[in-house]
Order: sequence, then structure tokens, then C-alpha cells
Amino acid sequence: MAEKCILLYSGGLDTSVIVHWLAQKGYEVVCVTIDVGQQEDIQFEKKALGSGATKFMIRDITEEFVKQGVYQCIRAQAKYEGRYLLGTSIARPFMIKAICDVAKAEGTSVIAHGATGKGNDQCRFELAAYALVPGAKIIAPWRDAEFRKLIPGRKEAIEYAAKHGIPIQASASKPWSTDPNIQHRSHEAGELEDPWLRPRDEMYQLVTPPAKAPDKIETVEIEFERGYPVGLNGKPLGPVALLNELNAIAGRNGVGIVDMVENRFVGMKSRGVYEAPGATVLYEAHRDLEGITQDRKVAQIRDGLIPTYAQLVYDGFWFHPAKECLDALIDESQRHVTGTVKVELYKGGVRTVGRKSPHSLYDESVATMEGGGSYNQDDATGFLRIQGLPTRIQAQIRARGTKR
Repeated sequence: MAEKCILLYSGGLDTSVIVHWLAQKGYEVVCVTIDVGQQEDIQFEKKALGSGATKFMIRDITEEFVKQGVYQCIRAQAKYEGRYLLGTSIARPFMIKAICDVAKAEGTSVIAHGATGKGNDQCRFELAAYALVPGAKIIAPWRDAEFRKLIPGRKEAIEYAAKHGIPIQASASKPWSTDPNIQHRSHEAGELEDPWLRPRDEMYQLVTPPAKAPDKIETVEIEFERGYPVGLNGKPLGPVALLNELNAIAGRNGVGIVDMVENRFVGMKSRGVYEAPGATVLYEAHRDLEGITQDRKVAQIRDGLIPTYAQLVYDGFWFHPAKECLDALIDESQRHVTGTVKVELYKGGVRTVGRKSPHSLYDESVATMEGGGSYNQDDATGFLRIQGLPTRIQAQIRARGTKR
């Protein structure tokens, strides 16, 4: 009896030829396409079966991806290298979790993917699989010399598909590669490999180029509960509906483009152009709400862990104990991050102009610069003498040393 292999199936050229290659090696291939809100046609059953698969499935994990993934990273304020909002990095472990669930249901531990040996996705897929399926066997054809000898590139893949009757659409590709999900669009490769080259305006799918955005400020109010976005402009919304609506609002105002050269986990530098309009606004609004609801020391400790948290997510350690420990801290830090933030959007810019919360730590009677209030300024004299004690002692010692 043939061993089952669960293939993370995108429906494109690469995974179509991989299906056939795996079937030729004797595997019973189950193709699984994961819906993460990419808003593309993913009805690939005919193509998958025509390529050699024995079964095809679609798994919609968009709600889980947004609530447990995207929103958790916003609560952590996680940005890789201070800029990248981790759209692809977050999606991959949720995708492979769905694949692992299918593998368990199908009674196999063999999992295959179409990621190359040069990118980050292989790390995210496989590190998650090892955490979720004890004894997982991973097949990564692009790291297999036998596969690369047979199919070294796109031209040979098209020829292989034609030779074996594999149904594909071998149209001319755009001079860049795009990976979509509900949180963002990630563009790389092709002409974007020249870090000096300006991206073409026609590349953008979610964001209107800022110069072409409306000449009018648009104001948005976002409600949060325990750090989770829960409403927009006074209307309660679930995670998927809220992110979709905010993507549309922020996108038409030119918000959410990041063009950067980043350091991949495997060691090389890579240029990526990202569109994340809704997430960009949520990060800004959430950060501002923390300003009036979060204790200073709690904020400092959490902020000090942002690079570590983002690195764990980027590298593929979503299910690692270290990240789970940090998640516990994040959850505790967000207990009182509840309230409403008002932001203005204009030609690519996001600016917070108001915030309120039932858990606000802001006390106007203390903060006021007017006379009176509940803050006794005389208390600052002793406070500063105590705070300045080490400095005063050092200055005295240095002064004595100078006189010698």
C-alpha cells in the first residue's frame, strides 16, 4: 500500500509538477490548499487530480490566522527589524498546522511543501511541523538533487508539465513574485532584486500609491478589548470583517507600504516590498492606546522583548516554548488595553489624534500645567536629591581628585 503524503498545494506551476513527481516516486498524494484570505480563486481540485493527486481539500483558516496570529503580533507590537509586520511569517505556521491536522486524520506523518532551500518559508513550515507531528517526515523537492536535476528551473518545469499532461497555465510571469493573504501582499524577486529600482505602481494590490490617494483626510475610530481590535467607527466587527474593511479604508488612502532589505534566517539579505494597510493602522492605534492604559515598567519590559518576539516569529519558531512564554507575558500586559483610538489617514500617513479608555491611567488633575491640581511640586525636591545621589557622589570624588 502506497504511503500517503500531504502536500501544501498552491495550485501553481511548482506544486503541480511536485504532485506528479511525488506520485511517480510511489506516494499517494493528498493536496491541501489553505485559505488565509488571499482573495484568489483556489478551487484547484481538477488541476490537483489531473496532476496526479488522489485527493484534494481546502481548509479555510482565515479567522484563526487573524485572531490568533495577526492580532497577537499587534498586541506584542512585533515588527521584524523594526519595520516588517510579519504577514507571511505569521501565516506559515497556521498553514502548516492545518496540514498537520490533515496528516493526522489521514494517518501519515509525511508532509511535503514547495518552498526553496534559499528562503524563510522552509524554516517556518518545517519547524512548525516538527513541533506538531512527532516523527514528521518532510519532503522538500527543491532541496532534493534528483528533483533539481530533472527540473532545474521554470522553463524545465513547463516542459515537464507538458510532457506529462499536467494542467497548468504557463503564461508569461510578471517581473516580480507576489504572495497574498488577508494581512498583506508580499512582493519580491524578479526586478525587485535590484534594491535601487523603484517598485512599479501597478504592482500594488491593496494600497493606492500615496501620490494618487485622495486629497482629503479620512478619520477612523478603532475599538480594542484587551489589545484585540473589536470595532470600527462604532460598529462591532469580527476579526476577518474588521481587517478587510480597514484594509479598504487605509488602502485607498495610500497607507501601509514598506520597502526594505531584510536579513533572512538562512543568512542572506533580501529585498521585500510589503502592503499591509489595515495592519499598519492597527499597530499605530494599539501602540497609542497602550500609552494611556499600560504601566510604564510593564511597557518597558514588553518593549525590550519586541525584537526577540519578532525574531522568533520571523524565523519560524511560532510553536517554540520560548515564544509561548513570551505570549503569556503579552497576554498579561494587555489586560487593561481596552478603549478607542481616533486616527487620521492622509496620503500614506497615519496620525493618532485622540484616545480614551475606561482603564486610562492618565489623570488630568496630576498632569495639568495650570495652578493647583493634585500634584505637589515640592515633592520633586527630595525625589531629585535621591535620584541624583550617585551623580552627586561621583562629582564630589572627581572634584577631590582634580585638586590633588
